[in-house]
Amino acid sequence: MKRPELLVPASSLEVLKTAVIFGADAVYIGGEAFGLRAKAKNFSMEDMREGIAFAHEHEVKVYVTANILAHNRDLAGVEAYFRELREIGPDALIIADPGVFQIAKRVCPEIERHISTQANNTNYETYRFWHELGAKRVVSARELSMEELRELRANIPEDMEIETFIHGAMCISYSGRCLLSNYFTGRDANQGACTHPCRWKYAVMEETRPGEYMPVYENERGTFIFNSKDLCMIEHIPDLVDAGIDSLKIEGRMKTALYVATVARTYRKAIDDYLESPKLYQEHMPWYQEQISNCTYRQFTTGFFYGKPGAETQIYDSNTYLKEYTYLGIAGEITPQGMCRIEQRNKFSVGETIEIMKPDGRNPEVKVKRIVNEEGMEQESAPHSKQVLYIELEGETPEKYDILRRKEENAE
Repeated sequence: MKRPELLVPASSLEVLKTAVIFGADAVYIGGEAFGLRAKAKNFSMEDMREGIAFAHEHEVKVYVTANILAHNRDLAGVEAYFRELREIGPDALIIADPGVFQIAKRVCPEIERHISTQANNTNYETYRFWHELGAKRVVSARELSMEELRELRANIPEDMEIETFIHGAMCISYSGRCLLSNYFTGRDANQGACTHPCRWKYAVMEETRPGEYMPVYENERGTFIFNSKDLCMIEHIPDLVDAGIDSLKIEGRMKTALYVATVARTYRKAIDDYLESPKLYQEHMPWYQEQISNCTYRQFTTGFFYGKPGAETQIYDSNTYLKEYTYLGIAGEITPQGMCRIEQRNKFSVGETIEIMKPDGRNPEVKVKRIVNEEGMEQESAPHSKQVLYIELEGETPEKYDILRRKEENAE
């Protein structure tokens, strides 16, 4: 069986390193311009250079998103940006706009060009079109079924790669092209400034009765008619491999290191287990399901993979995320005295039991014995976000890049 690539998102240099350590074969990131996640932290050129070097040291590829739908005013900047990228050497550019594609082909032809899902890629003739222009890979539209993906694979050149989203948020608009955000707020989703109006709460109003709201009653909390469940294909790795998908893509360039570590580690093990033995994959299914439910999500669906989804794909009672664990920080250097350096992300205290999340799949529990700040002063708790601290743990000592997390009391 062909081994598919596991492609993981990263919002920052810290998250990129986490994705690499926790099992990604490739990572996709955004620069400070021309991508569709303007609210993500994104990468400066300096961080991008360091991230690409780190990934390549671990034999992991890095793809840079440049998938806005460009206007005339963008083109000169795109060309200058690609000239800078040529010097730091990402493995591919993810592009939606044909004009941007042509600029990349001219300015940095040595960098692979991948076609974003934003380009609405729903048939094999579209794939052939992009292949003839020099694209290495096309990201399939989320509207495609498993059967359509198999048909795609059978009707495109062997060296043309298919990338498919298998986990994360689903957009209600056609292949991610949202017009609601611009219409309601003046912020253009296709230029990277989406306000996510599909997550808002709506009511119905009849034309001749302005101001009289008629909610679609689902329960006392109202209805979220546009709010899709999150995609999750952890139980369907065999079908994805059998369909000939070259790259299995995780959505989430706005997510934390804890989320990325959890999803990357779980899919890494699921893919490797299945390729080693389908029986082993089935035996470990309860572990995959438990782990994937540990990160924030909005309930799960298989989207369009098995036919047109029905009402079960939508969330009608709440648009809030479920949360099982709180992210505390990433383990840094370990001092000769056994103290672990972290940049704290959420409050924790001396005496608390927390977990060390490790790339090998283990989650040992440890007790916080001491918290010391950079000045060497003891602290009973760590209430200040991003404070650099040194902590002593009772039990197993973490290794660099391990994730520290705390299970919430209301999580079962």
